[in-house]
Amino acid sequence: MPDKEEIRGCAIRKDLYYRVEDHTWVKVNDDDTVLVGMTDVAQNMAGPLLHAKAKGAGTKRDKGKPIATVESGKWVGPVKAPISGEIIEVNPKVAQDAKLINQSPYNEGWIVKMKPTNLQAELAEMQTGDAAVEAYRQKIEKEDLKACVHVEGFEA
Repeated sequence: MPDKEEIRGCAIRKDLYYRVEDHTWVKVNDDDTVLVGMTDVAQNMAGPLLHAKAKGAGTKRDKGKPIATVESGKWVGPVKAPISGEIIEVNPKVAQDAKLINQSPYNEGWIVKMKPTNLQAELAEMQTGDAAVEAYRQKIEKEDLKACVHVEGFEA
């Protein structure tokens, strides 16, 4: 079980890299590809997700450009690429059932796998470990974000 902390009930895993301003995370795989997803904070703010439409495999994205659009009953918006690169795989489970992002934002609910073009430099601009927890703590308190409420079967 990965080490994590909770802030107002929102789980922040310490083994991931975060782009806190966009509420996205990156997990670096052994083959230097990365998994990308929405944070627990983001999925909680969006509410129960109805649809998740990711850009297709082969799409190249610069950091900050949309890699997917997610829709809930109260929100529609982009998921921005936390890192530059090419989408090499879209999570078929999330495409079929967007609620997987609500249930398992850091595990089964990853959105795309990417082949990064500037991995080390862009990871250096992100937060991880205790620094990520502190960055999220400051953002949650500054913006007075509501406490996370999790769906049945939630896992961080």
